[in-house]
Amino acid sequence: MAEGARVRIPALHTQRLVLEPPSRRCEALYERFYTDAEASRSYGGPLTPRAAWMRLAADVGTWQLRGFGVWAVRRLREDDLVGTAGFWQARGWPCELTWWLLPGARGQGLALEASRAVLAHAGAAYGWTSVETYMPDANAAARGLALRLGATRVDRRVFPDGVERDVFHIPVPAPSGDGAPAAGR
Repeated sequence: MAEGARVRIPALHTQRLVLEPPSRRCEALYERFYTDAEASRSYGGPLTPRAAWMRLAADVGTWQLRGFGVWAVRRLREDDLVGTAGFWQARGWPCELTWWLLPGARGQGLALEASRAVLAHAGAAYGWTSVETYMPDANAAARGLALRLGATRVDRRVFPDGVERDVFHIPVPAPSGDGAPAAGR
């Protein structure tokens, strides 16, 4: 990416979801998630409302700095924002597939659907053939989702925060051939 170039963040579409660029519209979503101790415990929470806003700002900025990032997950029928899915990479950390959902949106297959869409985008737009993901050992739901995505445990390492985690590789589907991510069809 050329220095100073603005990144165009595409919207991704699935049967039930629109994955849209993170924006000011997400402020209440981030505050609701990150200030909830139980909902955000695997994601560094709970945070203050100010820190939740800073997390949103970081997610918006990551697109400009890295050329990839997370999308806000919006349910089509309800027209409500329920979480995020995409790619995250802080300084000194490896790039990973990541997602989170508000508690009321969990258990409906939304994280799986959103993750499949971002994986398809990674193959079509970036030419990636696999991505990594990792999570705290206690996050059984995230581990289960990674396995449903076809992940294979490939390593166990200590991360910059001093916590040891399993590392999984997830295969990225080959592009559909017509320029559109397969998950968006």
